[in-house]
Amino acid sequence: MLAEQRHQLILQALRSGGTVTVTDLAGRLEASAATVRRDLLKLEEDGLLTRVHGGAVVEEDPAPFTEAAEAQVDAKDAIAARAAAMIEDGQSIILDSGSTVYRLARQLHGRRITVITNNLAVYEELVQDENVELMLLGGMVVRESRMLDGFMAEDNLRQVHADWLFMGACGVRAGAQVMDTTVAEVPARRAMIAASDKVALLVDDTKFPGTGMVKICGPEDLDVVVTNAASGAAAWTALEEAGVVVMQVSRARA
Repeated sequence: MLAEQRHQLILQALRSGGTVTVTDLAGRLEASAATVRRDLLKLEEDGLLTRVHGGAVVEEDPAPFTEAAEAQVDAKDAIAARAAAMIEDGQSIILDSGSTVYRLARQLHGRRITVITNNLAVYEELVQDENVELMLLGGMVVRESRMLDGFMAEDNLRQVHADWLFMGACGVRAGAQVMDTTVAEVPARRAMIAASDKVALLVDDTKFPGTGMVKICGPEDLDVVVTNAASGAAAWTALEEAGVVVMQVSRARA
């Protein structure tokens, strides 16, 4: 089994149970304990898990997609409207699995664009719109997040190119480190960044600092942040130093 496949299976096991042991993983993967330990070390270095004695853990669980989608709706719609204005007809865009990104999809009806996504809510929103060329990435169905994920999604992303990636996050920490709570989503999001010319982060004010224990990317990977957050958050200086354009929508709409 390739290392990449082992890593995906380890992350899936963590997503299911929150904790895994080296012994259990060695049995599941039909690999030696030494190989599993090297895999866990690599995944920890990538910020995808935390090693503990005898195994690894994930400390936080994400809110289900439906719960997240019902929070901060006015703010998310204002952010989505500003993001939609950035997209030109004829462009290709990647939309990730975030709930704010789903609100962006609702603004794209009738646009002659190509949308690439692993977000099932985005797919359902746009599938009947014949103006939109729609590509659904393959992978395992993660029901609580309404997304497709895993090494198949990453492989698909290596075959495509997009003008823009619009992505969400669970938190933006000091230093403008973009964080997630779901370890399994991070590799696909990193592959989306690699497949895109420009990256726009769509985050409401609750995401400063928000939550998250795994790093998606740093400010150097971002081109634009669209938010209703007030200036002065700890991440602002790092964003400015990295040359990231911060677009602030009216807080009165949030």
